Amino acid sequence: MTATVKGPASYFPSIEKKYGRPIPEWIDLIDASPLTRHMELVGWLKSEHGLGHGHANALVAHTLAQRGTA
Repeated sequence: MTATVKGPASYFPSIEKKYGRPIPEWIDLIDASPLTRHMELVGWLKSEHGLGHGHANALVAHTLAQRGTA
């Protein structure tokens, strides 16, 4: 039995399909950014990388949670 993925990670397959980059690459971009605040990072992903709001939000929420800063 396979567990259903919930939360921000549930967006990951569609992010990879739509934007053509693996999730670890997006996380590396976020980690390399000088920005630290959630909505700043979301806005940056939207304006600089063309992500939709939901996808950008999911990536940032996941990354900050991994850092322990969410």
